[in-house]
Amino acid sequence: MVRLRFAPSPTGYLHVGGARTALFNFLYARRMKGKFILRIEDTDIERSEKEFEEGLINALKWLGLEWDEGPDVGGEYGPYRQSERLEIYHKYANRLIEEGKAYEVYAYPEEIEKLREELLAKRKAPHYTREMLEKFTTPERKKEYEEKGLKPAIYFSMPRKEYVLNDIVKGEVTFKEGTVGDFAIIRSNGVPIYNFACVIDDYLMKITHVIRGDDHLSNTVKQIALYEALGWEIPQFGHVSMILGPDAKKLSKRHGATSVEEFRERGYLPQAVVNFLALLGWSHPEGKEIMTMEEMISVFSLDRLGKNPAIFDPKKLKWMNAEHFRNLDEEGILKVSKPYLMKFVSEEEIDKDKKWFVRLLNAIKDRVEELIDIPHLIEFFFIEPEVNISLSEEVKEVYKKLIEEINKIEEWNEQKIYQAFKNAMKGSKVKGKEFYMNLRIALTGREEGPELIDIVYLLGKQKLISRLQKHLR
Repeated sequence: MVRLRFAPSPTGYLHVGGARTALFNFLYARRMKGKFILRIEDTDIERSEKEFEEGLINALKWLGLEWDEGPDVGGEYGPYRQSERLEIYHKYANRLIEEGKAYEVYAYPEEIEKLREELLAKRKAPHYTREMLEKFTTPERKKEYEEKGLKPAIYFSMPRKEYVLNDIVKGEVTFKEGTVGDFAIIRSNGVPIYNFACVIDDYLMKITHVIRGDDHLSNTVKQIALYEALGWEIPQFGHVSMILGPDAKKLSKRHGATSVEEFRERGYLPQAVVNFLALLGWSHPEGKEIMTMEEMISVFSLDRLGKNPAIFDPKKLKWMNAEHFRNLDEEGILKVSKPYLMKFVSEEEIDKDKKWFVRLLNAIKDRVEELIDIPHLIEFFFIEPEVNISLSEEVKEVYKKLIEEINKIEEWNEQKIYQAFKNAMKGSKVKGKEFYMNLRIALTGREEGPELIDIVYLLGKQKLISRLQKHLR
């Protein structure tokens, strides 16, 4: 059975890159009827916060990426927070020391930094060797550490050899001998380094495929070396392309919203965000663009993951969100729009006059790209706008007649409203464009918006007459 994981660090909000990684792992796990695991990598003590962990979990759930095992649902390979697994990491670090594959280093951080600077000054890569680091391990230094209550860091002795990775996405990747030097696996504060904890967890949690961003590619040689040192089978790795902004530069805040939470706040539908993220580095075999989660799962395969960087196009995301919004049924549109309607009315009012609100949303749905557009699009229905318009005497006369015709209507429907328009204009020299455009502005204060018939119908007889009369004095 395939087992895939998403392992975020709770040091910030869920970035679109992380969300895409989670999605690809989720889709493949579901496609192969395997397991999708959530693991929280919270060993960055200074930056990790419970608030961010909760935010990550909520964002993933909002996207519909439910996991089979994780910190909140449990599972047979837990715990699923690295901060709760420290004893496990020390167990394997000590095993590597006993086997001569790792060693203790009694060096202060500033000494390591000085060593790094010396190597760079000699135009050498800052790769450490056992010989360089063990010179700090003197009896005097050990005693000093003991008196201060300090613990040594633990370094892995990196074999000097070439490593070859058969990457699912990138194909064969060769790491030449000397690509990296010896590296820390346990800090002096007892907390494991990412590359070490990651390998231990992936092995013990029986992860079969590691699908992640290609910014992790440089970590992979260290992880392969650790797998080999521990005598463990290496999972299949797949490093997906970077996500770039429209300017072909690394996606960042300067490109606008980049976190799932921001898109949620702007009124993007989760199904639209998921659909968009899926196409950042993966393509449907038939080139289809608008898809449901079920459709994506049914055709998802790792061999369609692209090698080239994906371009994050905000305009395409807006278009996709608009498409998904329009594809909702009436109940669905009302449900997702309710928070925006409630800027003007209560939930009780919406439920009481549900049919009217459904008609309102149908009238504007083709103009909605982000759900935060809704209040602006509907505001004039609830708050009478200040309108400054100059009407000719001929137009005023036609509108006076229109009020008379509107007053005659007993059954309020589109057919009767259209007939009232015709009757009002009958015998007048006022052209249709002048009649309709001025009527729109007089009622809404805008030159654009929903169809005029929808505006009139939704405003109702009394509001229509009241707003028109103000321009006829």
